[in-house]
This record gives sequence, C-alpha cells and structure tokens, in this order.
Amino acid sequence: MTGLSVRQVRHRFLVLHGLRWLSTGLMVPVIILLMQDRGLSLPQIGLAVTAQGLVVLALELPTGGLADALGRRPVLATAWTVNLVSLALFAVADSFALIFLCWALQGVYRALDSGPLESWYVDATLAADPEARYEPGLGLAGTVLGVAMSAGALLGGGLVALGPIGPVGALTVPVLAAIALQLVSLVTLLLLMGEVRPAKGLGALRASAAEAPRMVRQAFGLLRRSRVLAALVAVELFWGFGMVTFEGLLPVRLAEVVGDADRAAALLGPAGSVAWLASAAGAALTPLLLRWPGAAPGAALLRIVQGVTVAGMGLFAGPVGVLIAYLACYTVHGASNPLHYGLLHRQVDGPYRTSVISLNSMVSQPASALGAVALTALAAATSLSTAMLVGGAVLAVAAPLYLPAWRAERRRPPSTPDLAESRRGSDDAG
Repeated sequence: MTGLSVRQVRHRFLVLHGLRWLSTGLMVPVIILLMQDRGLSLPQIGLAVTAQGLVVLALELPTGGLADALGRRPVLATAWTVNLVSLALFAVADSFALIFLCWALQGVYRALDSGPLESWYVDATLAADPEARYEPGLGLAGTVLGVAMSAGALLGGGLVALGPIGPVGALTVPVLAAIALQLVSLVTLLLLMGEVRPAKGLGALRASAAEAPRMVRQAFGLLRRSRVLAALVAVELFWGFGMVTFEGLLPVRLAEVVGDADRAAALLGPAGSVAWLASAAGAALTPLLLRWPGAAPGAALLRIVQGVTVAGMGLFAGPVGVLIAYLACYTVHGASNPLHYGLLHRQVDGPYRTSVISLNSMVSQPASALGAVALTALAAATSLSTAMLVGGAVLAVAAPLYLPAWRAERRRPPSTPDLAESRRGSDDAG
C-alpha cells in the first residue's frame, strides 16, 4: 500500500473491481438454466439458492472485523479462492446436493468479499494523501460495475450462442470462462493489492470474534430506537423477496416464451448487457430525483414502478415485451438504490455506519431465500406468470415504508443532518 499515488490506488481499485464483477456477469445468462439442464426442478433450485442467503446471513456481520484483524488482502484473496472452488464444482455438479454445496460456498464467498476491497481503497488513498477525496473513485466503481456486468453478460450469451465445444455443453461454456477469469483475477489481486498487514495476529482475530455479538446487538439496538431506520431496513425485506423474480425467474420465463433454453440464454446475454447499462442510466437520474420528487417519495414511487415492470415480465406473451419490461425493471433498480442508501446514510453516523449498512444488506438474504423457495414453489404449482405477479406485488407494497423518512425530511431544516437518533443510539449502545 505504501509508495502508491492516489491515482495509482484508484486505478488498481477499479481494475480489481471490474474483474470481480466481470466473472459474475458471465454467469448471469446461464446459472438458472444450467441448473434446470442438470435436472433440478424449480423448487429444488429455490432450495439450493437459499444456501447462499443463509450462509451470508450467518457471516455478514461477524466477518466485518475479520479484515481488520488479518488484513484486507488475505481476506479478499480467501474470498476469491472460495469463489474459484465454487465455480469449479458448479462446472461438474450434476446433483441437488452438489449444487446446494456450490451455493453454500457462494455464501461464504459473498460474506468474505463484502467490504475489504472498498476498505483497502479508502485506507490506501488516505495513506497516499490524507487530504485526498476518495468519493470520486467510489462513484467510478459503480460505473465500472455496470460496464463489467454488461460486458460479462454479453460475452456469456455469446459463448452460449457459439454452441457446445466438444463434450462441453453450450450452457457450461460460460462457467469455464468464468473459472479462467477468476483465476486471472486472483493472480491480479495478489500483484496489485499491496498492504501493510495489522500487527495484531491471532489475538486480534479472537478479539474480533468475541466482539461480533456486541456489534449485532448494537446494530439491532439502533433499529429499535429509530422508527425511520427500522422502516428503511424493512424495505430490504420486501426487496430481497421480490428480486427473485428478475434475478431468478426471468431466465425461466424467457425460456418459456421462446420455447428453448439455449436460445433464451443467447438472448439473455445481450439483454443482460443492456440491462446493466440501463441500470447505470437509472443511477444517473439520481440528482433529478433528489430535486423532484425528493429522496423518500422518489424511492417509494420507484418501488411501485418496479413492481409494475415485474408484473409486465409475467404478463407479456412475447419475448420482446418480456425483455422490454426486464430493461425497464433494471432502469428503476439503478435509480432506486442510490436513493435508498442515501436515506440510510442520513440516519447513521460514526462507528455504527458500517454495521447498519451491513445489517441492511444482511436482512435481504433471508428474504431472498424465502422468496426463492416460495416463488419457485408457486411457479411449479401454478405458473411462472402467477409467481412473477406475486413477486411484483411484494416489491410494490414496500412503498409506504418510506413514509417515516419522508415525514422526517419534511420536519428537518434543509441544513440539518438527521443524526440525532443515531447519536443517542451510539451513546446507549456504548
């Protein structure tokens, strides 16, 4: 970390961030369809996906201090190694048990991967120049994420369209490409991410593990003391349940409409690429939405609109209509996330910011797991259209949960940050 300029740190951060999401984008067009091709039913797929959510739920907050104890570089290298093992196993997994194990490993990977790279970037930037601003780099990371996911989805769909390669099926080819890319990413990480490790050793690791329960209590304590914060985190429960529709059921719905899984995967590649660009365009609307209708009402309106787009995916009879609704959904997705997280950041301050943001992320995992089980079972018992309508309705009914934040905005003078409640919570929790 020492000896790098601010510009060099930002460049390395963006390269690593792009590689991390490029391999994820490769898997987007095929992951659900490949599990179906391996013989899993929709309810079995839903159960397998819950493994990731449950593991992340268990590890999200406890792993918050792990990178501080051992260093960001070794923790992130461990995360990316676990992902490599998971992808390699997924390439050959041909049973429910093995695919369930793949998703459990993905949960370990997601929990360990959450935060270390961004933390390293901020610390390395301040080490290079204590007066430097790191926010522009974090903003650029969002752009890099969208472009990387877009390029990965496009490449994944293109590899499927090329057809099978020898004994390797068309749907498996993007998985092999993701394995190769993940190996390149791991080597690049070890080369670019220099770090002076904390000289705390295993004692700090044990202290960090002992501290985890108190961190959890503090985070939940803040929710009890702030009705606004509790309502905002509750939005994530509905979002986690409903996102199963456009992340998990959409590929199956598209295959149903076009009548062929390989053709659906080939279509979903370019569609997924455009969807992530649409998400980036939606995020660019944030300044306009903040001016009108405002953060809280804008976020509430976008939840309703997103529910309508999901309903469109379930109701349109042709691939063109389904894909248009899909692109609209991702545009709304990109626009709503900055508003939601901006409202969260206004409610927390000081050392509890990371805990609350992690908690917001964590609560979506059990909701997503429940959605994966419930909506896939509903789709198998009735139809995909019915399941998507239910998922869209769940997304939309979260809109009133932004009302407490809206009332707090209207009561607060424009120049006064809404930090009083979190400071009281910090004092009480300490």
